[in-house]
Amino acid sequence: MQIIADILLAAGALGAAFYCYVLSKRLRAFNDLEGGMGSAVAVLSAQVDDMRKALGAAQTSAGASSASLTQVTDRAEDAARRLELLVASLHDLQDGTPAPSGPAPAPRDDARPVFARHPRREAAE
Repeated sequence: MQIIADILLAAGALGAAFYCYVLSKRLRAFNDLEGGMGSAVAVLSAQVDDMRKALGAAQTSAGASSASLTQVTDRAEDAARRLELLVASLHDLQDGTPAPSGPAPAPRDDARPVFARHPRREAAE
């Protein structure tokens, strides 16, 4: 009985050794950098590095674009305010007559022209 147990133990050890040998070959083929999973991992690692660089460049560009867009928006809002004031001043004009360029004259009660004499002439007469 002892001999049969030893023979079975040796057969089990040989079977385990054969299994480890086959597993070793498959693992080497799996990790091969030329055509196995190792090459896929290396390629993916390189792609991740490239994507990180591209993401950093995109974030920098987006920040610059955002700042530029903010400046342009502010300028557009200022221009819109000025245009609103111009349109409002156009509504104040009467019948298409141009607006006076200087200060507005004081309103008068009568429509007749006012004549004033020079003070020196009055004293001489």
